[in-house]
Amino acid sequence: MQIDSTVITSRQNPLVMRAARLDQKKYRDAEGCFLIHGIKLAREALHCGVILEHILLREDSADRALDALRDAARDLSVRVTVLGESAFSKISPEKSPEGVICVAKTLDKFHKFATIKKGEPFLAGDGRLLLLESLRDPGNLGTVLRSAAAFGTTCVLLSADCAELYNPRTLRAAMGAIFKLPTLRVDDLPAAIAGLRAAGRRVWATALDADAVRLDALSLETGDCFLVGNEGHGLSHEAIAAADGAVFIPMRADTESLNAAAAAAVCLWEQARRFGI
Repeated sequence: MQIDSTVITSRQNPLVMRAARLDQKKYRDAEGCFLIHGIKLAREALHCGVILEHILLREDSADRALDALRDAARDLSVRVTVLGESAFSKISPEKSPEGVICVAKTLDKFHKFATIKKGEPFLAGDGRLLLLESLRDPGNLGTVLRSAAAFGTTCVLLSADCAELYNPRTLRAAMGAIFKLPTLRVDDLPAAIAGLRAAGRRVWATALDADAVRLDALSLETGDCFLVGNEGHGLSHEAIAAADGAVFIPMRADTESLNAAAAAAVCLWEQARRFGI
């Protein structure tokens, strides 16, 4: 680590202003960088090989944060700068109690847009895939990714209108899952489903369709994929029609349906229960 000797106190400092701008998606997209808040996520990012441009520490907790991060970043050339409370609060209005913010490079080779083509090696592989359509809430998306990583999913396919991976709420809810779980965004999800089916996989839509099968009665195969839809409106008719069939999670009749994140977790757990994690 390269630790700067000067403490930055000005809120107008170029480094502070640049980091503060990364709170907005348009600047994250333009610069190919995003913010990581907190010691736990910073350590996870370092262990997963995420490239950190800068580690920013709040002055009153800098020594404690350095002790927590030193072993993970010892051999890296990442620059460390200490900020006064006012300068730090310009980047983190929520006043992160740990006083750690990292400027990280986006994982473009790990999280990317893709056109699913027949013959893609992962389509016919044994890895578990999860498909998400129009999951708009960043917290829900992060929660789904955390569950997917926990239950052995190897790749998540997102429709283009799903929430942003580098949104701070997604990152917090994912608890480091995006640093190790590959994701692909696709412009045409039904076409991606068709590609999966052509490669020999089956895709099951989580929907209360008239012909839907109970999850616990579904004859799952190792290459099967689950498809989860929007929090409020569920899956589109096009996505359901493209799938092999529909599956539902049995529950009491007098209760509301599970939200998207909970439904995804239950389906992924059932898959892990049958085939192992």
